[in-house]
Amino acid sequence: MARKKYKNWTLKTDDNAIAWLHFDRPGSGTNVLSREVFAELDAILDSLARQGPKGLIIVSDKTNGFIAGADIHELTTLAGREEALDLIHLGQAIFDKLESLPFPTLCRIHGFCLGGGLELALACRYRIALNDPATRLGLPEVRLGFHPGWGGTLRLIRLIGAPAALDLMLSGRTIDARTAKRLGVVDRIVPRRQLDNAARKLLDYRPRRQQPGLIQRAANLAFPRRWLASYLRRQVKKRADPEHYPAPYALIDLWEKHWGDARGMLRAEAQSVADLMATPTAGNLIRCFLLRERLKSIGQASDFSPAHVHVIGAGVMGGEIAAWCALQGLTVTLQDREPRYIAPALKRAHDLFGARLKLPRPVQAAMDRLIPDHRGRGAAKADVLIEAIVEDVNVKQALYRELEPRIREDAVLATNTSSIPLEELSAPLSRPERLVGLHFFNPVASMQLVEVVRADHTDAQMADRAAAFCRRIDRLPLPVKSSPGFLVNRILMPYLMEAMIVHAEGTPPPDIDAAAVAFGMPVGPMALADTVGLDICLSVADILAQRLGRKVPDTLRDMVRDGRLGKKSGRGFYDYRRGKPRRDKKTASGSRNAELEDRLILPMINEAIACLREGVVTDADVLDAGMIFGTGFAPFRGGPMHYLAQRGREATRQRLLSLEEQYGERFHPDDGWT
Repeated sequence: MARKKYKNWTLKTDDNAIAWLHFDRPGSGTNVLSREVFAELDAILDSLARQGPKGLIIVSDKTNGFIAGADIHELTTLAGREEALDLIHLGQAIFDKLESLPFPTLCRIHGFCLGGGLELALACRYRIALNDPATRLGLPEVRLGFHPGWGGTLRLIRLIGAPAALDLMLSGRTIDARTAKRLGVVDRIVPRRQLDNAARKLLDYRPRRQQPGLIQRAANLAFPRRWLASYLRRQVKKRADPEHYPAPYALIDLWEKHWGDARGMLRAEAQSVADLMATPTAGNLIRCFLLRERLKSIGQASDFSPAHVHVIGAGVMGGEIAAWCALQGLTVTLQDREPRYIAPALKRAHDLFGARLKLPRPVQAAMDRLIPDHRGRGAAKADVLIEAIVEDVNVKQALYRELEPRIREDAVLATNTSSIPLEELSAPLSRPERLVGLHFFNPVASMQLVEVVRADHTDAQMADRAAAFCRRIDRLPLPVKSSPGFLVNRILMPYLMEAMIVHAEGTPPPDIDAAAVAFGMPVGPMALADTVGLDICLSVADILAQRLGRKVPDTLRDMVRDGRLGKKSGRGFYDYRRGKPRRDKKTASGSRNAELEDRLILPMINEAIACLREGVVTDADVLDAGMIFGTGFAPFRGGPMHYLAQRGREATRQRLLSLEEQYGERFHPDDGWT
């Protein structure tokens, strides 16, 4: 077998004259596309065009996947629009060259195949994918503030039709191998042992290229295209403000205006992406991506590999933690006082598994991993124990006294407390340094962040193991200092409390929520409080008020006393019917309210400054990551501290002083400002 080695690629030609091009970027755990990678690929394609092999198969030598897309770090170094446009034109030219090779080409996909990686695959004649849950394909560029730019918009629409292709690109979602086969994104899905042989046979057989159906092709005609474009804009606007997130609207415009002229569409695609990459939104969303990568790196140094988790408390939070761990392949024992308290958690877990896994066998396998254990026998065998019982110091301490003698010396003992410092909780333990906090957010299956809480006396190895456990279950660990409310709840609480004060002054909940959403929050504070539960809000607010010298609005106490607990009771700031809020759409104003926005957002900024002053987190970037992934804080703004830097630190402090003069001491700037 002939072989030629490049820095990032290895070209082999087998005995059947098929060229195998292996991608393995050195010094990186993931394959990504960069100028250097493109330069080598360009030379390789020229060489192959001269040699004329029987076919070309492109594979990744990384175990975790095919290609994750463009090198995001390289994108941050681009010096303006023209340099971005040059990189886009380079990628388009190389993928055009790949598409025009005079012999059949195929991508053999396993793991992730995202962004530019899928655009490369689309430039091949055929695609074959590993039939495995880890295989994920998608064009998620809108989540970075732009849309596909290396020909992906044209090629995916041409392959599977506009409705399905635009749905994937506008949402940025990824799909598994089965869905990719059903849509026509890949030609075959096969087990691992058959990947290479299936690739060879596909090149030998050379079936006709995938074509969308008649209805899908009809959507590209002039009149249906205009109608569908208008419909898509309305749908996208429900979840993305065009002022904040211009990329999906630019993608719709691109298709509507330029479909039918392939070269013109590619030119417009390049111009559009270059324009979008120059926007603050793209810069801040790329920042969010890098913040996520930083959190992913936490805990990697630990060799801790947990297999068994024991969760104590089968309520909503404990049950969801247990279900999520079982979904991620761990054995889970779930303990509560009696079997009847565990049964509802098992029912919710089955619903989650059905929604995520779809097929009966994987669902049953996940249910088999989730074991009801009201006697707590699993505690002695567990690698990780998570306490998720009532938020009461005395009750938790009593549990730890009973639990500590029965668990392994090397097991991670964690509490899911949302606000109580570890110093108080660990007092009855003979080894208080082993207790760590693992504060999950509700709903566990949707919220990526987990606060990993450590006190001054916490064993560093236990904290590292807790972070490694978070990565094992595909969550983002955020190291925080043990303090009242930790980070997320502490910063979020002034926002919620101020919203309740504004409401008590006479502002309707829809107007308050509209102001927060206009700023960029995913949901308004009134709807958020109803979803969390007003009783839980009151409990956390009381703990923080007691420890930080704050005041809880009387409105919140009155509502809880009256049984208005939010969504779960059917009445809160909104009335609910079948779990949906009944709102008067005419109540909320569509205009921006800068005064109200400042009253809601600046208390969060002020509390963030206090958290940095007290060392709750190590730096401003970690704080921004916590608020983005823990609360959904306006990602297009890059996090609260990044927003503060863009707004101006001194100007914001002066604004707080004016709010203090108008509304009271709660707006007094923290000492950390100066």
